[in-house]
Amino acid sequence: MENLELLIDLHQHNDRQGPGGALETELAITLAALDRSRPLKIADLGCGTGASTLCLANKLNADIIAVDFLPEFIEILRRNAETCNLSQSIHPQVESIDNLTFAPNELDVIWSEGAIYNIGFEQGINDWRPFLKPQGVLAVSEITWLTDHRPNEIQSYWDAQYPEIDTASAKIKLLEKAGYVPLGYFVLPEHCWLDNYYHPLQSRFDKFLSHHAHSDDAQALVEAEKQEIEVFKQFKAYFSYGFYIARKLA
Repeated sequence: MENLELLIDLHQHNDRQGPGGALETELAITLAALDRSRPLKIADLGCGTGASTLCLANKLNADIIAVDFLPEFIEILRRNAETCNLSQSIHPQVESIDNLTFAPNELDVIWSEGAIYNIGFEQGINDWRPFLKPQGVLAVSEITWLTDHRPNEIQSYWDAQYPEIDTASAKIKLLEKAGYVPLGYFVLPEHCWLDNYYHPLQSRFDKFLSHHAHSDDAQALVEAEKQEIEVFKQFKAYFSYGFYIARKLA
């Protein structure tokens, strides 16, 4: 629990808790061909402090149920929605993405940026599908191999971190098998990792360590984050987040 509390404290002050960007969220909206005038009911799953949620609320005519299992993140989203005058559109909810309480065929859209890995891509797309209306849209970003071959070092790293990492063609095949029609796919560019996520995170390291008196656990967490950043910088040609947009078959 203490390590989870440290993780929350390190990440809650940043706009994003993973790679992404407003322009990329908007591109996914366009590829999904969402009607910007029609009222939509959207679930943003694993929303963190709500970077994607706020973007969706600004760009669409939607009621958005923003779901995260961490109350600290949800409270920050709640405050941000109030500050942006979006409280009427955004409904924060503390809930786990592997134990959702939506009704069958309730949602027009399921959105999830950088969170589906917590339960696994294949389980997520299958478990969430019943909550979508016929022809409803699924939009998720997922760690993805960009090449068919890569160095053993990065292969071993991701095999240990997330064995479900795979190429886009394999992920799209899973979507088709689960009863979706793929609508679009693109790769998150480098700035979504460095400028939008890693650099703001790095800027917190010294203050975070000082706040926790340079405890062993705090230092270990920072070192782990530094290693992750170096892995990306060294091997960014071989992996990124892929953004997958698909429509549920009737």
